[in-house]
Amino acid sequence: MLKLYRVKVVVDVRRFPTSRRVPWFRREVLMELLPVHGIGYIWLGEVLGGFRPRGYEEYMKSEGYRRGIEMLVKVVESARGPVAVMCRERLWFRCHRRFIADTLTSMGYKVMHIIDANRATPHYRRRRE
Repeated sequence: MLKLYRVKVVVDVRRFPTSRRVPWFRREVLMELLPVHGIGYIWLGEVLGGFRPRGYEEYMKSEGYRRGIEMLVKVVESARGPVAVMCRERLWFRCHRRFIADTLTSMGYKVMHIIDANRATPHYRRRRE
């Protein structure tokens, strides 16, 4: 699916980049597998990962989050093509990726959410509840 969308780099924003149920989603496997297909892999889970003690929206006010966004923007600017931000959750609106997408959109970047092989939708800000 990454090839279909011409993704050049996958940025992994999982705080804990592992999976018992889907072994090929482990960080070590992705680091080896993606470059074989001409796709880069970068883990930014330390600075952009979810599961923050006071919640992700509070974390977004921190220097760590700002640094993570700066790192992500550098990847986007140098990628020579689309960058995919991945996490464990399939649905972007149930994941902290929605906050990252909000930030990137507010900075003027075009963000698309890959739903499946047949559908990608543009990002829009959802109301906070």
